Amino acid sequence: MSRTVRYEPEDNPPYKLAISLGFQYAILAVAGIVLTPVIIISASGMEGQDSYILWAAFAALIVSGITTILQAVGKKRIGAGYILLMGTSATFIAISINALAKGGVPLLTTLIMMSALVQFLLSWRLSLFRRVFNSTVGGTIIMLIAVSIMPHLFPMLERIPADSSNVAGLIAALATVLTVIIIIFKSNGIMRLWSPVIGIGVGCAVSAVVGIYDLSKVAAAPWISIPLGHWPGLSFDFSPSFWILLPSFLFVTIIGAIETVGDAIAIQQVSRRKPRSIDFRSIQGAVSTDGVGNLLSGLMATIPNTTYSSSVFLVELTGVAAKRVGICVGAALIGLAFFPKFIALILSIPQPVVAAYMVVSVAMLFIVGIKLVIRHSNYQQCMIAAIGFWLGYAFQAKLVFPSMMQSSPVINTLLSDGMTSGGLVALALSGLMEVLSSRRKSIRTVLNDKALESIHPFLRAFAASRKWDEKATVRLCAAAEETVLSVLSNKKDTATATSADEVDEEVEEVGKERQLLINVRGDKNAIEIECLATLGDDNLEDKMVVLQSHGDDVSPDSLSMRILRKVSSHFRHQKFHNTDIVTVRVDALPHQH
Repeated sequence: MSRTVRYEPEDNPPYKLAISLGFQYAILAVAGIVLTPVIIISASGMEGQDSYILWAAFAALIVSGITTILQAVGKKRIGAGYILLMGTSATFIAISINALAKGGVPLLTTLIMMSALVQFLLSWRLSLFRRVFNSTVGGTIIMLIAVSIMPHLFPMLERIPADSSNVAGLIAALATVLTVIIIIFKSNGIMRLWSPVIGIGVGCAVSAVVGIYDLSKVAAAPWISIPLGHWPGLSFDFSPSFWILLPSFLFVTIIGAIETVGDAIAIQQVSRRKPRSIDFRSIQGAVSTDGVGNLLSGLMATIPNTTYSSSVFLVELTGVAAKRVGICVGAALIGLAFFPKFIALILSIPQPVVAAYMVVSVAMLFIVGIKLVIRHSNYQQCMIAAIGFWLGYAFQAKLVFPSMMQSSPVINTLLSDGMTSGGLVALALSGLMEVLSSRRKSIRTVLNDKALESIHPFLRAFAASRKWDEKATVRLCAAAEETVLSVLSNKKDTATATSADEVDEEVEEVGKERQLLINVRGDKNAIEIECLATLGDDNLEDKMVVLQSHGDDVSPDSLSMRILRKVSSHFRHQKFHNTDIVTVRVDALPHQH
């Protein structure tokens, strides 16, 4: 069934439409981009907050604009090639507050640039981490973001002018929250998308009435300016605090990468008229742009960068997925950075309104985490998520061995953040589940016409160890044979390889031929075959979909796909840069299509 997509990524809508949508998207994103630095810097208690907040907001808009353009363009392994709005990351709020409190801007910028190296590594070898980046771990940590951030938000409700009424902040916060909730409950589509902006507007209006909205800084700010005098400069501070915070910072970076992977998958699904298989090369590009964003954020001394999930809803709502719109969004964000009066207007939003806005935003993020776990996890994985969440909460609240935590500053720093501790628990339990599952066996062979001579005996021996009968074993071997034949027909000519970077760790060169790595695991009910190789540009999973749509096609190229569809119960093709992973599941009992 075709999707309601007016313009696909490669299409060129009229410039008038692209510029109009680009400005609208930028306005929707700019509040989150600018307010996140305000929350982090204000909560850290560092000296000279006002001048640094002004610079951090300016730099965040510049970095967000540049990386949004890179995501849309998608060239040379940088960028997804889709509309993916970039902005300051809520995932980093808690750990960034700690960094500023312990070492100021130098410590924060050093940690941010170190995190960029992790993202480049993950992008380069994403195929090796495919089992670690699962929805269970990602969903658990997204839920724990709320646990980590909320303690920093509620004190902001009382940050009002000294001569104001004690309940003024409460009234403004309630007005903001109720406005957003009412819009979410009673409307759909574009109105719901604008709910945070409308809520902030109502909160500011109420703040003005109760006397806590100060616009003097807006009046004093120039219309056009570059706040270069506020750049704090660079200082690579490898103090003890750096080494204590580094593990937590790198771990949060991995979590941010998991979120980016989810956004990059989702944007592919809503940007095409006809569904396609997930292109993991695009995901690698999205993660690498995260790395570029963090590197630029560190160099410009601002808050870490990441993708915004609202991109998916915006594209789905408008039906416009053209790259040209993404470029216009980035250009609009860069342009807005040079209007200090506009930035000052956002920075003047009263603290109780900001806190109320973030409470609703974090609640929405919590829902995303729940959905991610429930939709893609079985009972055991849901149990992992539950244990990880509650242990993360317990560590955050200092309910787990409080005396031991206080006696060791290193352990206290690493585990007192609920997102880090709960995420570590989820990762450890996921690894344990992988170890306890059926063990894999592997065979490596040259990717050529003679590969089956060694693969067939290997599979027969594995099937015999699982007590499979002859008929089931024949279907297993047939599935492997047709998979290998499909790989051979789609294989990229190895003579086109231009560098050693084109050789994956799991798919090495042997002379001028590639190796084929086959992993198998399973039990008496089903066996899964995983083939790792280097192929061409086509996706075999898409070919399978085409075959289902054109049942009369009996061409030689479709024969292997037809047989695979008959003998397998599941087929998946994951395309990474220079590495392709084809997974086939065969049931012991014949599968009915």
